[in-house]
Amino acid sequence: MPPPMLSHEVRGVKTRMMRGGAGEPMVFLHGAGGMAPWGAFAETLASRFDLIMPEHPGFGGSDTPASIRNVRDMALYYLDFLDALGGPKVHLAGTSLGGWIAATLAVRNCTQLASLSLLAPAGLRVKGIPSGDNFIWNPEETARNLFHDQTFSEAMLAAQPTPDEQDLLLKNRFMATKLGWEPRWHDPALGRWLHRIKVRTLILWGAEDKLFPAAYAKPWGEGIPGARVEIIPRAGHLLHIEKAGDAADRIVSFAGGRQP
Repeated sequence: MPPPMLSHEVRGVKTRMMRGGAGEPMVFLHGAGGMAPWGAFAETLASRFDLIMPEHPGFGGSDTPASIRNVRDMALYYLDFLDALGGPKVHLAGTSLGGWIAATLAVRNCTQLASLSLLAPAGLRVKGIPSGDNFIWNPEETARNLFHDQTFSEAMLAAQPTPDEQDLLLKNRFMATKLGWEPRWHDPALGRWLHRIKVRTLILWGAEDKLFPAAYAKPWGEGIPGARVEIIPRAGHLLHIEKAGDAADRIVSFAGGRQP
């Protein structure tokens, strides 16, 4: 059962978040589709950690401040978010857009981080290896291309959102476009500064990712000192959904929650 939705305010910006579990704090940053569901992935992380899943400003029921215009602004917002949490260092994880935000935060300041786990992050462009373009995919192409196991795609296509849910999805798409449209899903300067990430880092990627091909994992692993790169077979882009148990177990093991 998911925990109740909470309200959290940082420097006048109100956002929603879910929080559950106990132990060392872990913050998970969602991707462009919006707040991740509290499912098997979250339950596994919450079995070991005090799991905090915020909804980014500009998404869903969270405020949309004019001050957040790009991923760099979002990363600085999350530094304030971590300050406001207080307490010990956090294990930071993020998927896709959330991974890009997490990496951008870590480039700027790692002092509040105990570990970093990035699941197929956006943020880099690899010459000669084109990424997918979900801004031009139609709904069926999006569903088909985000998963390797097409049963997940079929479930996504069969979902019938309510009018209120459709409004939130439109809001999410608008903010995702604001953050990732130009240049498409990357920051040309980010790769030059990955060496500044001075915290244990895990890079997870689906072998069959059609949005950001698995070959993108290599420059992340090479750019972040000592980073561990793991490729999950028979998996597409949304690892926290398609490979929820496997991805969560790898993060928990890496972050020190359980031995492999």
